[in-house]
Amino acid sequence: MKKILEVKQVNKTYSMDGNANYHVLKNIDLEVYEGEFVSVMGPSGSGKSTLLYNISGMDQMSSGSVKIDSKELSCMKEEELAKLRLTEIGFIFQQSNLLRNLNLFDNIILSAYLAKCESKKIVNKRALELMENMGISDIASHYITEASGGQLQRISICRALINNPNIIFADEPTGALNLKSTEEVMQILLNINRDGTTIMLVTHDVKVAAKTERILFMADGEIVSEIQLGKLRNDDLKAREEKLLNWLAVLGF
Repeated sequence: MKKILEVKQVNKTYSMDGNANYHVLKNIDLEVYEGEFVSVMGPSGSGKSTLLYNISGMDQMSSGSVKIDSKELSCMKEEELAKLRLTEIGFIFQQSNLLRNLNLFDNIILSAYLAKCESKKIVNKRALELMENMGISDIASHYITEASGGQLQRISICRALINNPNIIFADEPTGALNLKSTEEVMQILLNINRDGTTIMLVTHDVKVAAKTERILFMADGEIVSEIQLGKLRNDDLKAREEKLLNWLAVLGF
């Protein structure tokens, strides 16, 4: 199986008001393979989001090695990193982070237009297909004030997919959604993963994590444990949730 993400001995430190460094990530080792759906759990302040930002090239690690599709991030100039993030990585955040002055369709296609890898005609066609697949093509001309939170998060997913990324990083993608919208967004992510896209997400929600195949647990800047649940089947969600809850209880979460 092809290795999409390879992380070796990654550390992240911050200097707090000129005092001693605050060690946020400690010697992180991690591998993610093509087609995997991985989630990261842990208490607040354990380093989950920091991990996501550092291994995706959104932030700069203090030391260590990160390879995405065999490309070493630490050797890249900022322009090269920006291109990698634009063309090979998709991002989904807790808040949609959409541009207010663009309608929803234009928010989706913007990064593809900037990448200039395909014609605008092809990009527009793919954007419309993505919106149709997610049941939101009827709001293409709307602005962000004219859509619900669940609809905006689906727009964000379309935006993350528009350049056909090798991997999607999602930071609490359902954290601001109600139960119904959470279930809808997770079903979309499951479908995307079943189509072959690798996904790594951060979550506090057991019901969300139970739908992923591998869960990492972080504490004090370290990955201290992981559990393999395998791909989700239609009939095993309750058993997966119970297994995950028991595992988390042992870890004191």
